[in-house]
Amino acid sequence: MDLRHLEVFLAIAEEGTLTAAGERLHLVQSGVSSTLRALESELGAPLFIRTARRAVLTDAGLALLPEARATLAAADRARQAVAETLAEVRGPLVVGTMTPLRVLDLPRLLARFQAAYPQVTVSMRAFPDGSAGLIRALTDGLLDAAFVSITTPPPAGVELRDLTRLPLRLILPPGHPYASAPDVSLAELSGDRWIDSPPGFGNRAIVDEVFARASLQRSITLETADVTMMPAYVRAGLGVALVPGFVPLDGVRVQRLRGEELCWTMSLATATARSGRRVVRAFTEAVANEMRLVTQQNRP
Repeated sequence: MDLRHLEVFLAIAEEGTLTAAGERLHLVQSGVSSTLRALESELGAPLFIRTARRAVLTDAGLALLPEARATLAAADRARQAVAETLAEVRGPLVVGTMTPLRVLDLPRLLARFQAAYPQVTVSMRAFPDGSAGLIRALTDGLLDAAFVSITTPPPAGVELRDLTRLPLRLILPPGHPYASAPDVSLAELSGDRWIDSPPGFGNRAIVDEVFARASLQRSITLETADVTMMPAYVRAGLGVALVPGFVPLDGVRVQRLRGEELCWTMSLATATARSGRRVVRAFTEAVANEMRLVTQQNRP
């Protein structure tokens, strides 16, 4: 049995006559008849009862019909899969990013991606409301992929692939009353001035949630979208902060937060409607390769 046998069988079943099946497949009727006879001989059962006007499926034919359709559909998917590997990856790719993105070497990633796929044009976008804005842009069809940090399940139409998970570190200015303590609690810091990202950023959402769970209030006196600037503000005595583990810490006291282990997660988000595009799949794989390289470089 080969696929041509099943194509002829399906054409007869759907067209109703051998003549119509031959016209559909561009075969003479004798060719259709001989192919059908070969299939019936191989299966050991008649597949049609031929009347003056139609070819009617037998019980054996009715049993074969869904299997033939499934087999031909699977063969078509296999052809498409192979064709995609031969086709050139090309087209626009719009990627959203957090500001800043220090977990991976984004320039190196983009340089390697463009070298591998020179027919792809990459555009980078940032949004003032952080990950919340990036997720909205994905659902609105403005982005193909985005680096995000969110604390809730993604909305319908967005897929997440976690890339890395880092601790949030509590930093205090030199001379802070709790700088020399073995640890400090949220309650002890609730009266302090806080430095944080604006609403919509992942690290802000994590800290807001932990304060809400503890039924505590805090005063945010300085907001900055650039988390790498927070240590400088803390060092200047403008407040305290919780920052992701990738942020360089100079001239501040890193303190242990009692009873809490807070973590920040970076993910690659893609729009489900566009995740089947070869360029999106290629970019997703390039990001995964870059993260593996980062892990190897950071391994002791």
